[in-house]
Amino acid sequence: MHPFLAMQREMTRRHLLQHSAAGIGMAAVGSLLARDGYAANSNSSSAALPGLPHFAPKAKRVIYLLMSGAPSQLDLFENKPMVHKMRGNELPSSVQMGQRLTTMTASQAQKRLLPPIAPVRQRGQSGAWVTDMLPHVASIADELCFIKSMHTEAINHAPAMTMLLTGAEQPGRPSTGAWLSYGLGSENDDLPTFCVMTSRDREGSCGQLFFDYYWGSGFLPTKYQGVKFRSEGGDPVLYLTNPPGIDGSLRRELLDDLNRLNQIKLEATGDPEISTRISQYEMAYRMQTSVPDLVDLSTEPQHVLDLYGKDVTRPGSFARNCLLARRLAERGVRFIQLLHSGWDQHQNLPTQLKEQCFDTDQPSAALVQDLRQRGLLDETLVVWGGEFGRTVFCQGDIDNKTRHGRDHHPRCFTIWMAGGGIKPGMTYGETDDFSYNVARDPVHIHDLQATVLHLLGINHEELTYRYQGRRFRLTDIAGKVVSPILV
Repeated sequence: MHPFLAMQREMTRRHLLQHSAAGIGMAAVGSLLARDGYAANSNSSSAALPGLPHFAPKAKRVIYLLMSGAPSQLDLFENKPMVHKMRGNELPSSVQMGQRLTTMTASQAQKRLLPPIAPVRQRGQSGAWVTDMLPHVASIADELCFIKSMHTEAINHAPAMTMLLTGAEQPGRPSTGAWLSYGLGSENDDLPTFCVMTSRDREGSCGQLFFDYYWGSGFLPTKYQGVKFRSEGGDPVLYLTNPPGIDGSLRRELLDDLNRLNQIKLEATGDPEISTRISQYEMAYRMQTSVPDLVDLSTEPQHVLDLYGKDVTRPGSFARNCLLARRLAERGVRFIQLLHSGWDQHQNLPTQLKEQCFDTDQPSAALVQDLRQRGLLDETLVVWGGEFGRTVFCQGDIDNKTRHGRDHHPRCFTIWMAGGGIKPGMTYGETDDFSYNVARDPVHIHDLQATVLHLLGINHEELTYRYQGRRFRLTDIAGKVVSPILV
């Protein structure tokens, strides 16, 4: 027997009435909303939730430059004369206070103080401290807001990254980009609301794993998850190109037939994942035109390519991803997440940190400058940082000039932000004389998340989703907006 006939025979009267009522009711509501101009395509993620934004936003979109592996705040952004003075001495127990360490240094016999490996100087009118290893970021210091008092509970990479991006150390929650896609929708129906790109250090010395749940939708419908662009080889997004013998018109006919079958199943079961599948097929079809235009850099003037550095034409490089991020921002993509691995210098700090800075310094600064020159910076929030910081004491032998490093350090670290309602040319928060504990104006991960949502016009306590009997939110049960850094 035909499967649809079999299903009809097995359907009870109660099921029939439920499905029929839902179908008639939804059709009626849809026609009324369409007549009044309020209806959005139910299979599209373009529409914002009712009532959002909660208030006038300062930013329309976010570009998150995520330095995976944890940049050393002491080597990059801190001026601590006491550490220079006490080089090689043991970290005072009054500073360490018996706090948790990783298994890599908890049993280390000595915890000797290690100053920055390159000079850290004051920059611009703001006087922000930036290392010589980041000359391009140093040149735009007056456009940035440095937060030096970030802290988190997680002490290992995956839990800390998960906490930073989803608000919890355990996988399963929606990522920040998914929350924004769910709450605010998209400004461009031809591109995903949430795009992700990854890159790695040139040396390939320590590549942190990029788990899919870093840009996942968790318990939200899967249409809100990030779309990852492939860095090398083939289409930027899988299945973008038609197979041999299939042209655009034939693909459209096949897609229409497939959507009709999916719609029948959706009406029969009400499974929201079928709705997601329909919308994603349609998005993929539209992306056949929008994505090739997006990744075609031939239209970029040479001076713009030069701004991002010589790596900008290399597929998979951080520089190229930064330029693509600007092009995505121009096209109204809501959340753009760039992850660059390798900031995990346990034993190769003297050599590898410089490589990481070289890979990311010029493109990061260029992105801010490019957005400003195009009038996009005021409405685009740029965030740069890692999942935690690194220890002031040396991991390994401090007397070995090439083989030593720093361990993980969640109790204080530095990020910078620019554009999108952020006060430029300021430094917020302060660490102690050893860059070991927060001394003033602490900012927790949840506070950062609350601030990002606030800049997009969202009250972080009100963007929720009911799941397993509880209303969840990105900031869990904590978080406060860091008002002093806002314009």
